[in-house]
Amino acid sequence: MFVLFEETGKFLAGRILSESDASLQVELDSGKRVKVKAANALLKFEKPAPAELVAAGQKLSEEIELDLAWEFASDEEFGFADLARDYFSSDASKPASLEQQAAALFRLYEAPHYFRRAGKGRFKKAPLEILQQALAAIEKKKQVAAQITAWARELGQGQCPAPVREQLYKILFKPDKNSPEYRAVVEASRATQTAPLALLQKAGAIASAHQFHWKRFLFENFPKGTGFPALQAPQVKDELPLTNVKAFSIDDSSTTEIDDALSVQGLGSGTVKLGIHIAAPGLAVLPGSPIDAVGRARLSTVYMPGYKLTMLPDEIVQSYTLLEGRNCPALSLYLTLDEVTLEIKDSVTRLEQVPIVSNLRHDELDSTFTEAFFETALTNPPVDVQWGVELTFLHRLAKHLKGQREIVRGKPENFNRPDYNFKLDNPSGQEPQGEETVSISIRQRGAPLDLIVAEAMILANSTWGQWLAEHGVPGIYRSQASLAPGVKVRMGTKALPHAGIGVKSYAWSTSPLRRYTDMVNQWQIIACVRHGRTAALAAPFKPKDAELFSIISCFDAAYSAYNGFQAGIERYWTLKYLQQNSITELTATAFKDNLVRADDLPLVLPALGAQGLPRGAKVRIKLGAIDEITLDISGTVMERLDAVADDDAVAQIEEANDEEDGESEMAAGPISIAVDVSEPPEEAANAPAAAG
Repeated sequence: MFVLFEETGKFLAGRILSESDASLQVELDSGKRVKVKAANALLKFEKPAPAELVAAGQKLSEEIELDLAWEFASDEEFGFADLARDYFSSDASKPASLEQQAAALFRLYEAPHYFRRAGKGRFKKAPLEILQQALAAIEKKKQVAAQITAWARELGQGQCPAPVREQLYKILFKPDKNSPEYRAVVEASRATQTAPLALLQKAGAIASAHQFHWKRFLFENFPKGTGFPALQAPQVKDELPLTNVKAFSIDDSSTTEIDDALSVQGLGSGTVKLGIHIAAPGLAVLPGSPIDAVGRARLSTVYMPGYKLTMLPDEIVQSYTLLEGRNCPALSLYLTLDEVTLEIKDSVTRLEQVPIVSNLRHDELDSTFTEAFFETALTNPPVDVQWGVELTFLHRLAKHLKGQREIVRGKPENFNRPDYNFKLDNPSGQEPQGEETVSISIRQRGAPLDLIVAEAMILANSTWGQWLAEHGVPGIYRSQASLAPGVKVRMGTKALPHAGIGVKSYAWSTSPLRRYTDMVNQWQIIACVRHGRTAALAAPFKPKDAELFSIISCFDAAYSAYNGFQAGIERYWTLKYLQQNSITELTATAFKDNLVRADDLPLVLPALGAQGLPRGAKVRIKLGAIDEITLDISGTVMERLDAVADDDAVAQIEEANDEEDGESEMAAGPISIAVDVSEPPEEAANAPAAAG
C-alpha cells in the first residue's frame, strides 16, 4: 500500500511500512523512512508506483483551467476529490481516478488566489470580487516583471531608460528595493557582471561628474530643494546704546556673512580694552519664528569651491552682517588687559550698536601683514599703515594667548600642513557646472591675520562658555577629554574642558549667521546679559532641555555631512586641476600604510610601492587614471627623494595625524552605494534598504 501526503508544503509519496490511528511509517523511493501524521495522508493507493502517480498528477494538473475549475467548485467547503469528480467526470456518481484526484490536489494547492485552504485536502473558493482583484494584481505583476526585463536589457545594451535616469540617486543611495527601476539595475548588473555605478555610467545615466556629486548631496541633504521661503528680516526692537569704538572685521573677499569684528582702545596707556563684536541676529530672530525654522532646518552654511549654500537667506544675512560704514547691533565682549603683561584683568558682555569702520580682506592683506612686518612693528610702530598699530598689538596678544593654551595642552600646536584656496573661473557666481577652470593656491596655516582672528574667537567662545556655566544656563559645548589617540571632540550641554584647544570650556558663539549652534548660544548669552543671575529662568533653553539635545544631534549629523561633501567636491576640483594642467607626476610624503599626501596639492592617494615606507618619506609619484565619479586616483612610486626621513619631521607628521579633528583624507576608493546585486530579485524585493 502506498500513500500520498503533504509535508511542509511539499507533496511526497511512498510505501506504507506500518500504520496506527495517529501516524504512518513511510518509506520513500530514496529509501528514507519518515513518520507521517495520519491527518497529512491524503491518498492511499495500491498502484501505480508513487513516483508514477506524482508525475502523472503533475502533468495532468497543467491541463486544469482554473477559471473553469472555479466555476465547477462548490460554494461550500470541498475536498480535492470532489473537485476532481466534478471537473473530470460527466457522471457525478463516479469518483475520479487517482491521477485526476492528484492533479486536482496539486492544482488547488498552487492557486491560493482562486481557492483558499480550509484544512488538509480541504478548500473553499475565493469570492468573485477577491478573485478579480487577485487576478488583476497578478497581471500587473507580470507587466512589471516584463518592464523590468525590458529595462534591464536596455541597460545592458548601454541605454538608460528615462524612469531609471529619473530615479538615479534614489537607486544608488536610498533605494526602494521593491521598485522596478531598482530591480532592473540589479538584474542588468548581474547579467552583465558590471557594478551598478559602472553600468549606469556606461548607459549614459550620468552626464556630468560634478552634477552627479552635487545632485547626490542635494538628494541626501536638501530633498525639498535649496530655495528659501519669502521672509522679511525683523528689526531689532531693543534701544541699544551706540558704543564709541572703531571696529574692523577680517575675512576673505568672498565672505558675505561677516559675523565678527574687533576693536582696540587705550593703546599706549598701559591698559588696553579689547572688543570682540559678534553680529546679533538673536536680538531680532526669536526661537520658533519662521526664520529660526529655516536656520534649524539647514543648521549651517555649506561651503564648496566657487559656491555656497547659506544657512539663512541673503536678505536676512545682509540685515545683520557687520558691514562697514554702518552701526550694527552686536553682542560685544570687552576684555581689559595689561598692555605689557597682556594679563586679562576683567571682562564684560554688552548688547550695543557698534560702528563698523572697515571690512578687511585677508587675501588682499596677507602679503602686507606678515610675520616680518609684525616683528619690525614691535620696535617701529606702523603708524602710517591703516590698522597697523592695532593689528600689531593683536598679533602680539594672539601669540601670547596661543602660548598659554599650549601650556594647558602640554605641547605646541602644529600647523605643518597648508590650507588651500580654490578659485573657479566663475564670474557670475552661479552654481558651478564642473568644467570651469580651477586654480589652487597655498595658504600656510597660522598666517598672522588668521592667528589674530582665531585667537580672538577662541577667547570669546571659551569666555562665554564659562560665563554661561556660571549663570547656570545650558549652552552647546565642544569638549575633548584628552589628546590621547582616538579621543574625539564631542558636543554636549555641559562646560567641559577641550584638551585639543587647551581651554576650560568652549561654546561656539561667534558665527551666528553661519552656524545654528552659535545662534542658540547667542540666545542663551543674551538672556544672561538681560537677566543676570536669574537668566536660567528666562533663557529659551533650560537645563536638560530635550530640544537642546535634539539640536545637537541634528547639527552633528548635518555638519558631518556638509564637511564630507566639501572634502569630496574639493577632491573633485583637485582632480580637475591635474587634468587641466596636464600634471602626471608630483612629489608627495608617505604618512600611513600605502597612502601618500601630495606636497603642493590637497590630495591623498594610494601609491604602489609606498607600503612599508616610514612616515615622512619624500617620494616622486607617477599618477594613474582619474575617475571623476568615484574620485579615484592612484599612483606609483618612481623614486625616493630623501635617503632617510628626518626623525623630527616624522614625529610632527604622526602628531598631526593623531590630532587633526574631523579631517577627511578622502583616500581613493569607490563611493558608497546601496545597490546590492548579491541578492536574487525576489529576496531583494523584500529586503530593507541599505544605508547610502
